[in-house]
Amino acid sequence: QVRLVESGGGLVQAGDSLRLSCVASLLNFRRYYMAWFRQAPGKERERVAHIMWSGSGTVDADPVKGRFTISRDNARNTVYLQMNRLKAEDTAVYYCAAGSELNAYNFWGQGTQVTVSS
Repeated sequence: QVRLVESGGGLVQAGDSLRLSCVASLLNFRRYYMAWFRQAPGKERERVAHIMWSGSGTVDADPVKGRFTISRDNARNTVYLQMNRLKAEDTAVYYCAAGSELNAYNFWGQGTQVTVSS
């Protein structure tokens, strides 16, 4: 059974940093695209960043460019999202996802809440 388990969310103040982690129980983890999505109340889910098997990561969401970084450790089946200079508008549930294609994610975690107070 495939499981993606996120951790690292919480309540922080604007300007703080957080690092989210996602451990995936995937065979051949390194073959998967990994991504972080987020969904704020009343808003559509958006892809925040994605990373290829090689470790080449891309931040997709314009509001977080220059503040967030995605990385992965294939030896630990783990993907990270480093979030710096957090803003109130970053408040959302953050989800980890894995897919065999860049725009097709087959497996999802349960989400971790990030709340940024201003």
